[in-house]
Amino acid sequence: MKFSIERAVLLKAVAQAQSVVERRNTIPILANVLIEAEGDSVQFRATDLDIEVVDKASAMVERAGATTVAAVTLNEIVRKLPDGALVTLTEDGVKGRLTIEAGRSNFSLATLPKEDFPVMASSDYATNFAAPAPVLRRLFDKSKFAISTEETRYYLNGVYMHVATGEDGPALRCVATDGHRLARIDAALPDGASDMPGVIVPRKTVGELRKLLDDDDMQIAVSVSETKVRFATPNITLTSKVIDGTFPDYTRVIPQGNTRKLEVDASDFAKAVDRVATVSSERSRAVKLSLDEDRLVLSVNAPDSGAATEELAVAYGDERLEIGFNAKYLLEIASQVDRENAVFLFNSSGDPTLMREGNDTSAVYVVMPMRV
Repeated sequence: MKFSIERAVLLKAVAQAQSVVERRNTIPILANVLIEAEGDSVQFRATDLDIEVVDKASAMVERAGATTVAAVTLNEIVRKLPDGALVTLTEDGVKGRLTIEAGRSNFSLATLPKEDFPVMASSDYATNFAAPAPVLRRLFDKSKFAISTEETRYYLNGVYMHVATGEDGPALRCVATDGHRLARIDAALPDGASDMPGVIVPRKTVGELRKLLDDDDMQIAVSVSETKVRFATPNITLTSKVIDGTFPDYTRVIPQGNTRKLEVDASDFAKAVDRVATVSSERSRAVKLSLDEDRLVLSVNAPDSGAATEELAVAYGDERLEIGFNAKYLLEIASQVDRENAVFLFNSSGDPTLMREGNDTSAVYVVMPMRV
């Protein structure tokens, strides 16, 4: 195998592949990227047995062939090569070496046979549809902060993507929760998605998927089966197993009767929470919200480290209310707001609080209060 490729093109492809590779591997081949050169393109394939990413790049192929080489090392080499360099990769099958040449630089890496590389079994996908990159980016970006990191409740370690009935009819919905907060984001249902089985997309897959969604003009082909989900652009295909578990009935958690309404500038609110939380104790991170007519006082009282208060002018016309929250949760939820105003809906100091962006009901957040 021998081919030449631009450094920038090679770096993009190798970086995408190597990010899937687990740093600590008991199976040596899983630390490698499979390079397959044929025709006028080269494919880079990497897997951790749960996720597989295939990145296709155009190249000048002199001799077709395939081999595997350490993904992280290859990425580091290419990253350090000068911009604009033309990189030539040559495989010597007899010596089991891959030579990388660019200008006066020359590297030789050990290879493992391509036959040992595990390729993810193909799947029959029950549902296939296309969605614009910005739509998928919004669905996953706004929900991923609420993914649980608790391994015991593994079925919460991802984003639940499914078809639901939203305010404006059928919707493609993403939900994530860790029991303390919840995010529910809706988008218009794409053509062909109505029969999609609900799947839990793992946290790592959500992170890898984000790299595919940067191009606003891109249409992403989405394929879903009971056990796998695949996202594809013309050059990159990301295939992942889904979490084998049942996502809980999240609708029971979303409060319906919260009537006390607070409207506040989202950016001012987030900055004020961040400031007063500076003195909160690391363990509790508790911030108290005291609401009176058109006035919000944020306060922290941590006996060990100090106290802080800050007052904000807000729109609030209901009876007086005092309620406490984890500052980190409030900040994460407030940072999701793209519009100017955040609307909080309260019931009492012990009940879950609802938050949305202005009048937009396609993004709904729930946060549990805490005693302060």
